[in-house]
Amino acid sequence: MGFVCGIIGLPNAGKSTLFNALSSAKAHVASYPFCTIEPNQGIVPVPDERLQKLAQILKPEKVTPTILEFWDIAGLVKGASKGEGLGNQFLGHIRNVDALVHVVRCFEAESVTHVYATLDPKRDIEIVQTELILADLQTVEKHLSKALHQAKVGDKKSSAEVPVLKAIQDRLARGSPAAGLAFSEEGQRVFRSLELLTAKPVLYVANASEKELKERRWIPPVEELAAREKAPVVVLCGDLEAEMAELSPAERDEFLSDMGLQDPALNQLIRVGYGLLDLITFYTTVGPELRAWTVPRGTSVPQAAGKIHTDMERGFIRAEVISFDEFVAAGSSAAAKEKGLIRVEGKEYRVQDGDILHIRFHV
Repeated sequence: MGFVCGIIGLPNAGKSTLFNALSSAKAHVASYPFCTIEPNQGIVPVPDERLQKLAQILKPEKVTPTILEFWDIAGLVKGASKGEGLGNQFLGHIRNVDALVHVVRCFEAESVTHVYATLDPKRDIEIVQTELILADLQTVEKHLSKALHQAKVGDKKSSAEVPVLKAIQDRLARGSPAAGLAFSEEGQRVFRSLELLTAKPVLYVANASEKELKERRWIPPVEELAAREKAPVVVLCGDLEAEMAELSPAERDEFLSDMGLQDPALNQLIRVGYGLLDLITFYTTVGPELRAWTVPRGTSVPQAAGKIHTDMERGFIRAEVISFDEFVAAGSSAAAKEKGLIRVEGKEYRVQDGDILHIRFHV
């Protein structure tokens, strides 16, 4: 499984519209085929101007972008943490994602009923947050009860876990998400093992109508709340993006030009999601294929090689590395070699965003 962003929110907030727009936009983002893993899970290529530039220089037979997975997760209502609505399904799916894309309704439409009758983005966000916090509280209290019991019979590992679990419990009980808590290395191990929902990074999507994009009555509360959480926000019109995604590339460019835009908001959403996960991109040219790869920031070059093929990590010898900017300035592989721009790096090297790698290995 790749890196996954789960699309969450209340029913009728526009989650499925957004997901469908993402899935339909595949041809306009890159040449990677959209793949539906299940009806509500899809693979979306990451827009990458650097990859396009490299393709112009290298003229490979095949160009493969890197990807993100987006999951359209069941709508959530009050009481989801107790199994209301599709709560159990929602919470089960959300545990498996790396980041949350929280779609917030910022449009009025008589034909699309609001689950709570009135439009109030701040309240809607708080309902979702509360259910996630309550679900996490149940998880922590279950672990804490077990740890306290084990500690009483002399289990040292459980004794060490108790203060960590109590600190998390206190924070959640105050109505605050688990994200942001600081622990020692051992405390972090316990924290990560819980797979808490509110520890995941969040991106807010203010899903507005075309009218709301101009009037901005409901968007500011979302932006203000996100600013307090230091979370990114993408403002878009889901219906407009879905309509755009169905157009041919030429029609889409004309549409954007008429709207005074350079890029669909979906592209921004994909890029922000990529950044939220703190991912970087490196490139390889093997045979006829130019390919972009995704790894977390701080990945060692042998680990990055393993992303390409496990044999490359196992038998790693060295990597020949040049940055994207240096390569473009040189203009070709031959010129880069002549100028001595390609350097050799060993096992300790941490891959940088935009690196072009050639892995030497032997097995």
